[in-house]
Amino acid sequence: MPITVCKLILGHFVVIVVISCCFCRYANPEDNPNIPGIAKYFSTKGRYEEVNPHLLEDILSVNASILQPPSAQCRQIYLTAVIRHGTRYPTTKNVKKMQQLHKIVLDKASFKDSWLREIQTQWRMWYTEDMDGKLVQKGVSDLKHLAVRLSKLFPSLISEEKLRGGLIKFITSSKHRCVNSTLAFKAGLTQLWAIEDQGFEHVVNDALMRFFDRCTKFVKDVEDNPSAMAELDKFKMGPEMRRVQEKIADRLRVPYSLITDDMAEAAFYLCAYEFAIKTINSPWCRLFDEVDGQVMEYAGDLKQFWKRAYGYNINSKSSCILFHDMFSRLDKAANENKSGQPMTEAVTVQIGHAETLLPLLTLLGFFKDIDILTSTNYATQTQRSFRTSRMLPYAANFLLVLYDCGDGDLRLQPLLNEQPLTFPGMTEEQVSMPQYQQVKEHYRDLLSGCDFETECQLFSHPSEA
Repeated sequence: MPITVCKLILGHFVVIVVISCCFCRYANPEDNPNIPGIAKYFSTKGRYEEVNPHLLEDILSVNASILQPPSAQCRQIYLTAVIRHGTRYPTTKNVKKMQQLHKIVLDKASFKDSWLREIQTQWRMWYTEDMDGKLVQKGVSDLKHLAVRLSKLFPSLISEEKLRGGLIKFITSSKHRCVNSTLAFKAGLTQLWAIEDQGFEHVVNDALMRFFDRCTKFVKDVEDNPSAMAELDKFKMGPEMRRVQEKIADRLRVPYSLITDDMAEAAFYLCAYEFAIKTINSPWCRLFDEVDGQVMEYAGDLKQFWKRAYGYNINSKSSCILFHDMFSRLDKAANENKSGQPMTEAVTVQIGHAETLLPLLTLLGFFKDIDILTSTNYATQTQRSFRTSRMLPYAANFLLVLYDCGDGDLRLQPLLNEQPLTFPGMTEEQVSMPQYQQVKEHYRDLLSGCDFETECQLFSHPSEA
């Protein structure tokens, strides 16, 4: 454990204060040798702590000053949260790739460097196909800690009284990792308040949390359509990715032909999963430098852009059902508040996937750059706002908080990963916390249209980019 020694001069005396601190040496997480230099490029395989580095010092710390309603009399009346599951194991498909790369390294690589020797002689392939994306213990902690932090940020809404009163609703995808994330979120609250005499139900609703599976047009035109990923495929064959593959082959001293784009991805995932699950800066991470990490991140962003975001119109429109669900709950809370009725719901916690969050964020217009992401514009996209490493780590969360500021003045604040957002396209005076009615006016076309059944009907041609 690092030790910091400080000398305080008081009069004629020197007082030596010894401070024990795990993080004093590493005020900047990038200086910490236990954190891979490429950790901030892990796309959807990244830790939540890379997005909010202050949590490395105190996992329960919150900054309430980020919530800045226009007046002191504003009070929170409703919160809806769409949350991605916590840290998970790799899927069966990725485990197979990782096993294949490990075999290449064992059978073909010639080691001279100590890190390569460590892979060949000490590291064991402990990932198995039956893990298949299940939640890991770190994922349980992700959601427990998030629950406690949100209760500190919104104490009048996420409270013991409202939980016991049934005013906090829990909805989840049917996937094991999401159900267990929901259980972990609830456990974070029941342990916080030492509740042992009462249980709290959750509802499984794949129509809301896995809408993409039920959108026929999306499944046919994008999910099951190989040509939909043409830009990603071209990037994988392009000079940037080829250079990454060659550098990996050089570091392993194996023929270039052995390191395909799949094997480069497998190496990247091995580094990412070892870090996310075990908090280990694995020797696998030594196969990449920062430039490589940026290229791999761009490949991940290209995939998400074309498969879940702005690449095709149906990607975002598939989330219409969740969009309408959120606004109907907001409307209900607004109407109950206006009429003075008792609130029937204070908080809605909906736990799904990166594939749940990204189409919704896209539908709302967040993180839309001037230029679309393509296979040929990597060099000009270094300042892009569409960066899934920042948007969609494990336990990513999108919140909408409704405030009553008096005299019928309702305000709505969006947050992503506990950081305020501004609704895209709204005027400057509306930016900090716009009136709820202004937000509804801004999304008027979606609120009056965007019908899931209509959008997801099957047509003969793919959606346009």
